[in-house]
Amino acid sequence: MSVQQIPTGKIIDGEEVIAIELTNSRGTYVKIFNYGAIINKFIVENASGEKQDIVLGFDDFGGYLDPAYIANGAYVGAVVGRYANRIKDGQFTLEGKSYQLAKTTGTDTLHGGVVGFDKKVWEVIEVGENNSNSVTLQYESVAGEENFPGNLLVELTFELTENDELILSYEAETDQATPINLTHHGYFNLSPAGGNVKDHQLQIFGSNFLEQDENYCVTGKLIPVKDTPLDFTTLKPIGKDWDEGEGYDQTFVLDKTYGELTLASKVTEEHSGLMLSVYTTEPVAHLYTSKYLRVKHAKGGREYTGFDAFCVETQHHPNAINIPGFPSTVLAPEDLYTQTTIYKVSLNK
Repeated sequence: MSVQQIPTGKIIDGEEVIAIELTNSRGTYVKIFNYGAIINKFIVENASGEKQDIVLGFDDFGGYLDPAYIANGAYVGAVVGRYANRIKDGQFTLEGKSYQLAKTTGTDTLHGGVVGFDKKVWEVIEVGENNSNSVTLQYESVAGEENFPGNLLVELTFELTENDELILSYEAETDQATPINLTHHGYFNLSPAGGNVKDHQLQIFGSNFLEQDENYCVTGKLIPVKDTPLDFTTLKPIGKDWDEGEGYDQTFVLDKTYGELTLASKVTEEHSGLMLSVYTTEPVAHLYTSKYLRVKHAKGGREYTGFDAFCVETQHHPNAINIPGFPSTVLAPEDLYTQTTIYKVSLNK
């Protein structure tokens, strides 16, 4: 196994952008940028013995800074925060004080605001600790950033194991009560040829989904998946029951004990013979089949369009800061935020 740091030559807000490469003895390779904590490459061996990159992204770091890409709001491969998904009307009240955030998608706030964690240069604070194949990144979000309260210090460790597991371990602490809901926004495609993911087979271990309003913001109501197109309780093609013009952009409540590390979803693809299993301590998983994805000059000169990838965004319930019945997304100064999500790649035997 090996860990390498490679400067990109880019300086953003006075901070150097670094690429960190993790490689295990099987030849599995992961490339991470400290900008946005982006997973840029995730290369594995498929059933034909070929090396295959299973995540979307750019060949060169500069692609992530392209104005057209930024305007698309795709968050490809990045960690998003302070608050994943939508906050209704960009408003919340905490400890008797009301806060107004920037409205970045219609009337709501999406993925942390205008300049979220996906557009920040994280500090590389630890590489290969205790001989592990890992890197730890840190970002301090100061009080008032995107109008959130409290100074929030976040650490994120990426570890690539010998079993082709990429483990994301989060910790955060604050000096004032603040909302927090972090997720990773990886865009996956397991087909060697890429393209529409409708024929990928998906299973989600959740018997209920969250009702959404017309702007995709959750209302607080849980709905059983049974007898709906959102029933992925058994493995089926992603496109089997979908509206081909809409796909999926929906949050599933996982069948689990709160806080336990359990299997959230698995996806298989016939031509690669690969399976991606997602494990998490988080209570929900948001499925997004990239309806709005429009990215030019991506890897290999490709153009990404709608439904060219799927995302399984593990997190707490969206808009939970405004819905008392949901698990709390408030971090207090005396508490430690923790989360673990694992992307495990294997052959579908």
